Amino acid sequence: MTATQTAPAVTQTGAASRPGTITEWHPEDERFWAATGRRIARRNLIFSIFAEHLGFSVWTLWSVVVVALPATLFPYTVDQKFWLVALPNLIGALMRIPYTFAVTRLGGRTWTTISALLLFIPLSGMIFAVTTAPPYWAVLAIAASAGFGGGNFASSMTNISFFFPEKEKGVALGLNAAGGNIGISTMQLFVPMALAAGLVYGGLMWVPLVLAAALCARFFMNNLDVAKSPIKAQFATIKRPHTWIMSFLYIGTFGSFLGYSAAFPLVLKLQFPQAPILGKVGLATITLAFTGPLIGSLTRPLGGWLADRIGGARITAACFILMGIGSYGVVTSVADKIMPLFLASFWLLFAAAGAGNGSTYRMIPAIFAAKSPDLITAKRESAATLGIAGAIGAMGGFYLPRAISDSYTATGGIATAFTWFGIMYATCLAVTWWFYLRKRILTEQVPSLAPARV
Repeated sequence: MTATQTAPAVTQTGAASRPGTITEWHPEDERFWAATGRRIARRNLIFSIFAEHLGFSVWTLWSVVVVALPATLFPYTVDQKFWLVALPNLIGALMRIPYTFAVTRLGGRTWTTISALLLFIPLSGMIFAVTTAPPYWAVLAIAASAGFGGGNFASSMTNISFFFPEKEKGVALGLNAAGGNIGISTMQLFVPMALAAGLVYGGLMWVPLVLAAALCARFFMNNLDVAKSPIKAQFATIKRPHTWIMSFLYIGTFGSFLGYSAAFPLVLKLQFPQAPILGKVGLATITLAFTGPLIGSLTRPLGGWLADRIGGARITAACFILMGIGSYGVVTSVADKIMPLFLASFWLLFAAAGAGNGSTYRMIPAIFAAKSPDLITAKRESAATLGIAGAIGAMGGFYLPRAISDSYTATGGIATAFTWFGIMYATCLAVTWWFYLRKRILTEQVPSLAPARV
């Protein structure tokens, strides 16, 4: 393996002495992978996870900040608070498409560095907002800028998809995504401690970490020439029906995970203000809100691992069944005021959504590997689809909090919203079965894959 002049040569017996652009990359070659590829891929994965973890933390920062805003300085209604929680998700979803294409134009190392530095914009805005208490429209715009962190996920997943062979892609993408997703839980656990010392510290605490992520990406990651392609060539994926089918399914999995992660702290406070706390650290109160995103993050690589062995469609279908059960549990718990059932139902929703995230993302490379004329085209189109599906799926992170807010405003509760969520999961289950589990589809549309691998 050789590298451009931006880095020393890389051979099958040794990695580059410093990061740069790798001109040849053959992860499907077992000798190359064992001698050199695995080590380089894992190094890039580690620092990709670090940067993506911070991106998720910043993206969902306002889900905790909103709960801590003093009413005397920020006299917002419940609906206004839900807008501060939901709008970053919408902007983050929209940012995912340009972030995906940025990797294929600039390279993973270069764009990871730039995207990490862009996180200083929402952090600076948050610090300004809590120290000056500007008008609501300004706070809303500042919260929206947190969407920069949402774009990091798409570019990171696109980049990592090029590094690993097909047989290890499910686990690699699952670990990469879980490392990012768990940033929500980290933020919801530690930010309340920082906010107890002053609202400004909720933003300041991330500044040195974001700088470290940018420096690590610059000095320890690589660009891959094989990942670079014209934007026009990537847009060919929009003509593929499976791009849109998988994007719809990803609304049900990742959209649910993101939406529930953003809304859970506020929903828990509204529905069960007497909910137990895990403890106090100084003036900070540690609630159960962080447990949901933590569970969903930990089950994501499990979903990818199971998809590698059992089949992505089968795991995805099972996850939608569990999410339907979880939705019913939430409706029942709020009607009967049963807090243990409420928490257990939300934890089930998070666990199933997390595993479904891993299984749906594993399905995309497998489908395109079977449908594309060659491996290079398959990798490029599946990478582009990962970004498009990620963007459309993240729209659910905007829709779910808004649906919960509308339900609360209209009925005084969240049962109506979760009834519709249950219907959505039933629809996703039917789509999964129709396109990927029927015998005819498996044997005719995806002929080169064994049924358990789809």
